[in-house]
Amino acid sequence: MMPPLFDADFVVRLDELFRWRRDVRHFDTRPIPDADLHALLATAASAPSVGNAQPWRFVRIRSLPLRHRLAAHVDASSRTAAAAFADPIRRDGYAALKLHGLREAPEILAVFNDDDPAAGYGLGRATMAETLRYSTVTAIHTLWLAAHARGYGLGWVSILDRDVVTAMLDVPAGWSFVALLCLGTPLAPSDVPELERRDWQAREPIADRMFER
Repeated sequence: MMPPLFDADFVVRLDELFRWRRDVRHFDTRPIPDADLHALLATAASAPSVGNAQPWRFVRIRSLPLRHRLAAHVDASSRTAAAAFADPIRRDGYAALKLHGLREAPEILAVFNDDDPAAGYGLGRATMAETLRYSTVTAIHTLWLAAHARGYGLGWVSILDRDVVTAMLDVPAGWSFVALLCLGTPLAPSDVPELERRDWQAREPIADRMFER
């Protein structure tokens, strides 16, 4: 079978998808149909992985009390992080940011990495075991783009203690925490990222991050 041909119009649209992808914090509470959620996860599972090990493990948070515990933990972690800023302007700016949608997003997913999956038979990771976690992050990015292409948004919650979250979710001992994700319909899509709109950090030129040897 011949692979599909991606014409110039597709390339333009794909570039727009990359530019419009956002780390979403503000969500509509409308539920995501199960068919859509399963389609998104199936697309995420098409991501590349070292040795085809497919080490990603998705945990769907269905328990409302557990969701509240996760939100309270992230809020406490955020207050601690804000207090660490010596500059009061930066500290106040941080405190004013909305850093998660754990209470509003219709779907919460925790993503773990199986650190010793049977699949793949160890191919490609004998000297760089971390490639398994890189593979799981690639699956998350694939989910991120697939969600946006379908009109959904994704927010990656990172202000937390991974050991605390892992204990809350009671997962197998061989899984390591990678991400806590909020998924749903964005309330107010924007062509400018929120952190840039709030004068926290703008996108910097790629030329400043390219080097030659």
